[in-house]
Amino acid sequence: MSLLAGKVALITGGSRGIGEAIVLKYAEEGADIAFTYVSSTDKANALVEEVRKKGVKVIAFKSDASDYNQAENLINDVISAFGKIDILINNAGITKDTLMLRMSEEQWDQVMEVNLKSVFNLTKHVLKPMMKQRAGSIINMSSVVGVFGNAGQANYAASKAGIIGFSKSIAKEVGSRNIRCNAVAPGFIETDMTHILTDEQKKSYVDSIPLRRLGAGEDVANACVYLGSDMSTYVSGQVLSVCGGLNT
Repeated sequence: MSLLAGKVALITGGSRGIGEAIVLKYAEEGADIAFTYVSSTDKANALVEEVRKKGVKVIAFKSDASDYNQAENLINDVISAFGKIDILINNAGITKDTLMLRMSEEQWDQVMEVNLKSVFNLTKHVLKPMMKQRAGSIINMSSVVGVFGNAGQANYAASKAGIIGFSKSIAKEVGSRNIRCNAVAPGFIETDMTHILTDEQKKSYVDSIPLRRLGAGEDVANACVYLGSDMSTYVSGQVLSVCGGLNT
């Protein structure tokens, strides 16, 4: 299959976890790929080599999505290198989990800057070139926690809920230019963050999921393929939950 052949995708936070899974799946579907990383240089370089074997063009950019000026430079650099951006996936994100009584202002601000402000930064700077080409798909990584909340994650939940409202608003603003904007809301996905959980904690999570398993990065990547491809040309302003039925 080559559902993304001829398309150029920019994926933030692409060197690990869900971002890495998206990069690999997009390469399998024929997309040329730009992805960002902040500090994982060795992992980024290794991923570039792996993706090149799939026969597509790939460049890793060291860039902080939460920095407005770096985001602008990134969009310009990607367009200079690839000629266009068809798909933007705002995937960069962090957690700073703690109960509200213990949460510091810094923990709140850091999560908001990386998770939510980054989405504004990249979307702001990609819109003009997408409007000029009168086509584009923007995919923003939210979370089921942004839909129903979670104790100890008020900052994370607020940032992910903000992404949903942002995505719906952008869909309405630029739909007339044939630009789509959607959000993906993963549930409990096997990543570096879930590896630190105890077996008892994992069992508790699995027991709450109707499909009785944690998700894989590929599950989220497949949803992003659908939203980035021409199969979803009439889908915009939506939240696609990839959660095994948890958000039901």
